[in-house]
This record gives sequence, C-alpha cells and structure tokens, in this order.
Amino acid sequence: MTLQDIAKALNLQCDSQKEILGLNTLIDSNENELTFLENKKYLSDLKSTKAAAVFVTQDFKDEVPEGTIALVCDEPYLNLAHTSKFFAPKIVETTGNEAVVAENTIVMPNVYLGKNSIIGKDCTIMAGAYIGDNVSIGDNTIIHPNVTIYRDCTIGSDCLIHAGTVIGSDGFGFANTKDGKYIKIYQNGNVTIGNDVEIGANCTIDRAVFKSTIIESGVRLDNLVHIAHNCKIGTGSILVSQVGLSGSTILNQYVIMGGQSGTAGHLEIAPFTTVAARGGVTKTITEPKKSWAGFPLMGHREWLKLQGRIAKLLK
Repeated sequence: MTLQDIAKALNLQCDSQKEILGLNTLIDSNENELTFLENKKYLSDLKSTKAAAVFVTQDFKDEVPEGTIALVCDEPYLNLAHTSKFFAPKIVETTGNEAVVAENTIVMPNVYLGKNSIIGKDCTIMAGAYIGDNVSIGDNTIIHPNVTIYRDCTIGSDCLIHAGTVIGSDGFGFANTKDGKYIKIYQNGNVTIGNDVEIGANCTIDRAVFKSTIIESGVRLDNLVHIAHNCKIGTGSILVSQVGLSGSTILNQYVIMGGQSGTAGHLEIAPFTTVAARGGVTKTITEPKKSWAGFPLMGHREWLKLQGRIAKLLK
C-alpha cells in the first residue's frame, strides 16, 4: 500500500506515494516499512529510525529524522493496530505449489500439508497434524499427533514436537480505543525453531508481531509451556512444565526455569541463570550463573533462609 492509501483509510493527512511493504519496530524498520512511537522512553529510537514513515503525536513530530515521514495522529498505537490488518497474510493460501516431501519421510493419514511447504528427509508426521502454508521442516524431525504449525513458521532438523502443541498462534496484542474497545493487532511475524529442539505436549509458542519468535538450537521445553510473541529462547535453555514467558522476553543461553515460574515482558535473563519453581522475574537479570527464587525474586539461598525464618515464626 502507499502511504497515501494508508492515511486515507485512517482519516489522516499524507500525500506521499511511497510504497509500504510492512510494519516494524523503530529500531528494525527500513525505508519500505512503517513504524510508530507511543511511549517517549523510545524517543532515542525514533531519532535513529530508518523507517519510511512513523505514526507519532504532535508533541514528537519535530523529533522525526530527515527522510522519515511523520503521520501525525492522537493515538499512534491504535493506528498501528488498524494498519496491521492491511498487511496480514491470508489465513489459507488457495494457490501455490503443493508441499514438497523429501525421501524416506512418513506422512500418516489425516495430515494437512499447506501450499509451498517443504518437509525434509527421514521425518515422521503423525496423524492429525496440521502443517500450514510456507512452513519449512528440516530433516529427521518427528511431529506427533495433532500438532499445529501455523503458516510461515520454520522448524529445524532433529526436532521432536509432542502431541497437541501449537506453534505460530497469534500473540496476545490489542490496542484500546478511548471508549475501551479492544482492536486486534495482527501478528504478522512467524516462529523460527532451530535444530535439536524438543517441545513437550500441549505447548504454545506465539508468532511475532513483527519478525520472529525465536527458539534456538538445543532447547528443551516440558509440557504446558507458553512462550509469548517476540520472545527469544537461547541455546540449550530448559523450561519446565507451566512456565510462562511474557512478550519480548529474551533468555540467553542455558537458562533453566523451574515449574510455574514466569517473566514479565520486555526483559532479559543472563546466561546460565536458574530460576526456581514459581519464581517470578520482573526485572532484567544481568549477572550470569546465579540462582534465583521467590516473588519478588531474590537469590535462591536468601529465599531459603527467609522461608526458614518464617517457619520459626510460626512455631
């Protein structure tokens, strides 16, 4: 779409015929993409953005860099939500090439293979699996019954995905109107999974708003793990049952999270960190190779001492 078309659809003013190919963040946008600024804490990102245009309030119009067009509006985030629908892909492709399945791969009955999908050699795709359009699966990967892999997602080689898991479902993203109505932000990214990854039963890994939710090689997920949109799980990390990660959480390599632990969004956890069961991470952890527990989070040994003191008080 051209910027003029987008502006007209949103009742904004812009005469530019610049063609827009998609949406992205302030930092990652290029000269063919549209972005937004809602929170002034990202003002430094606005000043360095390479985007073709940006939704911005009147207060920050003068901060938009040269070469980027300011689409001035009262509610940038809401306008982004409306615009995301324009760039959402089709739910199901009706044209394109039939799926390509390499040698020695077993595809059991009642499996759906989407258009333009590629399945590597020596794979096993069990009954009831749904493989969406433009999905790529590497060699020697096993997909158990009733696994759903939404369109555009990528799975590496030597992976094992257990029954009922959903990969690429929409992230939880909505913008509010002034009267409280929720407007869906279409999740137009994907999920990318590396090699030698094992995912337990009934896990959910949400697709990104922009770009990718990333699971790096060697990761192990237990059953019933939820990974929200735009998260990045580092190499060799282990997430035990009922772990929940909020959007844009970054786990560096070899992080271990115990059962029912979780994170707030937009934070980062240092390499080789251990979070004990039911630990709640609300701030970025910068020091590697430490163990944490509790909520609010504290050092694991301090948490054990605290529990001991509390037990003595009860006596």
